[in-house]
Amino acid sequence: MDFDTLQFLAAPFVASLILAGIHAYLGVHVVERGVIFVDLSLAQIAALGSTMAMLLPFTGQDPHGPWVYWTGLAFTFLGAAIFSTVRVRRARIPQEAIIGIAYAVASAATILAMSKATSESEHLKDMLVGNILAVSWLEVGKTAALYAVIGAFHFLFRRQFLAISIDRDQAEASGLSVKRWDFLFYASFGFVVTSSVLIAGVLLVFCYLIVPSVAAMLFSDRIGPRLAIGWTMGTVVSALGIYLSVRVDLPTGATMVCTFGLVLVMMALFRRLFVHHPS
Repeated sequence: MDFDTLQFLAAPFVASLILAGIHAYLGVHVVERGVIFVDLSLAQIAALGSTMAMLLPFTGQDPHGPWVYWTGLAFTFLGAAIFSTVRVRRARIPQEAIIGIAYAVASAATILAMSKATSESEHLKDMLVGNILAVSWLEVGKTAALYAVIGAFHFLFRRQFLAISIDRDQAEASGLSVKRWDFLFYASFGFVVTSSVLIAGVLLVFCYLIVPSVAAMLFSDRIGPRLAIGWTMGTVVSALGIYLSVRVDLPTGATMVCTFGLVLVMMALFRRLFVHHPS
């Protein structure tokens, strides 16, 4: 690659590192809670809110306008409130079922809303796989600042969040207000998802959240090593996916999603062949 190409890819690569950093951490919580598709569902709910906002006459159908962001965030908070409420012990309906239903309904509603917008196919493509190559340094800076605040919030209250994610019943028995902390978790999660979807799209955001965490679980049961493995995988796959998309002239988001899947398969094969006991 020449210098101009590297300069062009610098902002997308830094953005991908930021996404990998926050999502690998949140993915540990999501996998421990057993709500694998919560990110996909919240991302789709955020996309629905953003699409609805774009239909308003005063927004000019600008996908990066403030009304689009705040409406998507409001929809995500609504989803966060629902998901934190339905997570109870001995529930007749599993929380994952509610999450799946929410995803399906939000997806269908988004398609219906897009049918009333111009450039329907382009909006659908951006919603699914985004356009990370178009990210600007200003967007990178805003996203980094927001995720730094979310990261500090989770670090400050890491004991409560980890206690609920690892053993909900024990956390509840110790006196923690589980529903309140669940809502705070999903609300902070919503801030991340809403911003990430605008940059990377629903599918790539889901991969950033789940794939590194699942890959890390192949090699370790401890939180620290799993975070290290997840962050490393996210960094390597981001660089590789962006490079391949430019080298072969393929859509960047879709290339990165497929690269995540391929690397996960390779890691699983490596563990099966050479590793017998997780650390």
